[in-house]
Amino acid sequence: MVDISRSTSGVVLPQEVSTEILAKVQEASIIQRVSNQVTLPGPGISFQQITGDAVASWVAETGEKPVSNSTLATKTMTPYKVAVITTFSQELTRDKAALYNTLIDRLPNALAKKFDETVFHGTAPGSNFDTLENVDTIDFADVYDAFVTGVTDIGVANYEANGIILSPQAESSLFSAKDLQDRPLFISDLQTEGAIGAALGRPIFRSRHAYEAAAGGNPATYGFIGDWTQSWWGSVEAVNIKVSDQASLDIDGSTVSLFQNNMIAILAEVELSFMALDEAFRKFTVAGS
Repeated sequence: MVDISRSTSGVVLPQEVSTEILAKVQEASIIQRVSNQVTLPGPGISFQQITGDAVASWVAETGEKPVSNSTLATKTMTPYKVAVITTFSQELTRDKAALYNTLIDRLPNALAKKFDETVFHGTAPGSNFDTLENVDTIDFADVYDAFVTGVTDIGVANYEANGIILSPQAESSLFSAKDLQDRPLFISDLQTEGAIGAALGRPIFRSRHAYEAAAGGNPATYGFIGDWTQSWWGSVEAVNIKVSDQASLDIDGSTVSLFQNNMIAILAEVELSFMALDEAFRKFTVAGS
């Protein structure tokens, strides 16, 4: 059983460390970079979504005006906690700057990776947390056709494909695609806001979190295309950090005493949620990869 509530003597982490860790989480998470951010209250928040627009009609000079109302639906975002415990030697605490830098380097990636992988491929932590796991798929074997199909499908659904997220595994297919004159179809000269290139006028972003290997008869996931204005992520507050040198931790099935081994443990946790409209997104897949 892990008890991390007791703070170690002499190790006090300032609030700005927690704030900087959250900022680094946002940098490391591609979902948090391309989606809309909302501030969540503890119990969550409900949104009214327009699922259908009113329809206007032509009317004769003395004709009766038609009535047409928009259709609405309520969707709720509830925050769920994601956490990680990491251990350090007591010696590291002698140099507070080194401790802070190590925390800021190590913890954000772990939190961002779990959040992104859950959104892309995972099981939601609760019913009010959306994922893109079950959106419609597009075969990525022919890269150009895949992009055209994605833009078309999303347009037919009355949304606009405005961004593409690809895994590193997809890059070789992307940059080796050529036309009949053996010229590259896609270029990598678009570097604004972290994009690695563009396809059909849509920026392409790279993220290792977007990849999932083929398993159980399911194809590999190489990336996503979508209308990212139709996705939202939220957090309740900054990352909460607790420090202990007295806890006993379960590490790989073995109980480790921090006090006995001259170590400290730092717990980082944050409450996050994600919401999206499935019909505004498509998933790129490749069989047997």
